[in-house]
Amino acid sequence: MSAISEQAALLQHEWDTDPRWAGITRNYSAQHVIRLRGRVAGEDHGLARRGASRLWDLLNRQDGVLALGAVTGSQAVQAARAGVQAIYRPGWQAADENLAGRMAPVVAGAEAGVGGAPAAFELMTAMTEAGAAGVRFDDQLPAGSGHAYSGQRVLIPTAQHIEALTAARLAADVAGVPALVIARTGARAASLVTSAIDERDHEFLTGERTAEGFYRMEPGLYACGTRALAFAPYADLLWLETPAPDLAAARAFACVIHSQYPGKLLAYSCSPSYSWRAHLDDASIAWFQRELAAIGYRFQVTIPVGFSATDEPAPYLSRLARDARPAYAQS
Repeated sequence: MSAISEQAALLQHEWDTDPRWAGITRNYSAQHVIRLRGRVAGEDHGLARRGASRLWDLLNRQDGVLALGAVTGSQAVQAARAGVQAIYRPGWQAADENLAGRMAPVVAGAEAGVGGAPAAFELMTAMTEAGAAGVRFDDQLPAGSGHAYSGQRVLIPTAQHIEALTAARLAADVAGVPALVIARTGARAASLVTSAIDERDHEFLTGERTAEGFYRMEPGLYACGTRALAFAPYADLLWLETPAPDLAAARAFACVIHSQYPGKLLAYSCSPSYSWRAHLDDASIAWFQRELAAIGYRFQVTIPVGFSATDEPAPYLSRLARDARPAYAQS
C-alpha cells in the first residue's frame, strides 16, 4: 500500500469513527484530500485548529455559547480578555490582523454567492490561515457587489450553495483543521434567485423573471427551513436570521431541522438593533436566550450597535460582555 493510500485510510477511519464528523457528508474522497495536502505541507494552522476544537467542545458541553461581534482586532482581543467565549467578525475583517495570543475562537462571516466553489475553497483557506475557527457562508449574492437587484436579496440555487459548503469543508480538511462550516440562508426575506436549475427551488418560484434574468420567488420561513434542510448534511451549524426576536419562528425552524437531523446544532443572531420591548416583555427578554439554547440554538451572536470605533475602551467591553452573557454562560 502506498503512503497516500495509508494516510487516506487513516483519514477515512477518522471520518467514520470520530463523533466530531457524525452526520457530515463529504462529496469527495479521503485520498483526494491527502493528495491536495501535499501542496500545502509544512503550513501551520495551529491557531485555527485550537480554536475550532475549543469552539466545538463549548458548543457540545455548554447549553449555549454567546459570540460578540468585533470590527477590529483590538476590539476582539479586548472582548476575549473581558470573558467573551467566541468572537464574530464579518467578512475579510477576520483575516486583517494576527489574532494569536489570548484569543477566543473566531468565527468569520462570508457570502458564497460569487465565484462558486473555487472561491469558497480559497476563502476558507484564507480564513483558516488567519486563524478562524469557523466560517459562516450565506446563500445569497453580496449586497452592493453589483450583482444585487434594486436592493432586493438574491439567492443562489440550492445546489450551488451545497457546492460552496462542500468546497469550504474540503479546504478545511486539506488544512487539517476541524473548522466549523456554518450555513445561513437568506430565503426568509429574499425575493429573487439567480437560476431555476435546481428543482428543489421550483416550489418557491412565481413564474416571473426580471429583465436581468433573475427568477422571482416567494420568501418566508418555509423556504428558509426547506433550504436549510438541504444544507444540513454539509454544515456543522445552521444559522437562522429573523427581522425581530421571534421565539415562535426559531422553534418552528428547529422543529423542521430536528425532524430530519436530530441534535443538529443551530445558530441565532440576537441583534441589539431589534425593537426588543416592542415584541417581548422584560421577563421574556430575560429568558429569551435560555429558551433559544433549550431548543438547539447553541451559538448565539450579538453584534453591538455602533461597535465600529478603532479602539473601544476596555471597561466598556467588559460591561458589554458581562451584560450580554446569559446566565448559563456566566456559571
